[in-house]
Amino acid sequence: MLVSAASALPLASTVSDSLVKMVSVIEAVGGFVAIVLVIFFFAGRATGRFQRPLTIAVCLGPAVILVLIGLVIPALRTMYLSLLNSGSTKTVGFKNYWWVFHDPNNRSTLIRTFEWLIIAPAFATGFGLLVAILVDRMKHQSVPKSLIFLPTAISFVGASIIWKFVFTARDPRQSQIGILSAVAIKLGWRSPPNWLLSIPLNTFLLMVIMIWIQAGFAMVVLSAALKGIPDEIVEAARMDGATGFKLFWTVQIPMIRRTLVVVVTTIMIATLKVFDIVRTVTGGNFNTQVLSNKMYSETFVAFETGRGSALAVVLFLAVAPLVAYNVMQMRKERATR
Repeated sequence: MLVSAASALPLASTVSDSLVKMVSVIEAVGGFVAIVLVIFFFAGRATGRFQRPLTIAVCLGPAVILVLIGLVIPALRTMYLSLLNSGSTKTVGFKNYWWVFHDPNNRSTLIRTFEWLIIAPAFATGFGLLVAILVDRMKHQSVPKSLIFLPTAISFVGASIIWKFVFTARDPRQSQIGILSAVAIKLGWRSPPNWLLSIPLNTFLLMVIMIWIQAGFAMVVLSAALKGIPDEIVEAARMDGATGFKLFWTVQIPMIRRTLVVVVTTIMIATLKVFDIVRTVTGGNFNTQVLSNKMYSETFVAFETGRGSALAVVLFLAVAPLVAYNVMQMRKERATR
């Protein structure tokens, strides 16, 4: 009875803490909603010259406040912290940025992140485009499209756990639970390696997870773009002798070029921020470290706030041009429709 009572105490404490946090969240959300409703109430009764500016302020005010609280202020604070030491007690200037680009381990991390940025989006987009073209000629397209798109609905952590079991390696004399090792042994490979410890193979195996997740997204978007090509253009090209690969390269690719660029840049943005896959499968060990996971490790594991903030700023500066370019391409795409 004493043991049972003792084990119940931590559970009761956990439940109590969860309830307190839940009540705090409900109070915060309820308070925000109440303030917004009060503002809308008074704005709806405003007349005269104050009506238009008040309406604009009411419509944009909550969004601006949320953007400031959730994005702008944390970004500015991170930039400020990147100029401080690990304890955020002393200004060190750009010393943390010097460490980012001159430390040998960071250099390899940056190079590996660049490899992710080039390889994963290229293969994910290429595979998605290939499936979109092949499936486009099938009668029942929904089944293969659903199967290819299904991984996109899985979280990065869930997909990483699935593939971690696929890459699990055991002694060849034991029964294999990893599909990759089991297949390799069945094909005659007597002693397959420990896949997640093999450098640099393990990095490319982690990229496979990203490609598996993002290929469905690329397939759906590019398939819609291919279907949007007017039939008259395709028929005219075929009458001029363009068939097969020539039709694909000279007609279809130019017609969906902007959509293709949007897909590639979108996947590149997701790849730059890849954290879940590396953290779940290897934790950044065995030469698989990437920039986002390094940022997390420095900030929340090593408690080097300044260095972690500097890595976050570098990551932001790397993502920002891609986001801007993506927005420009999407605007051009809409303007041509």
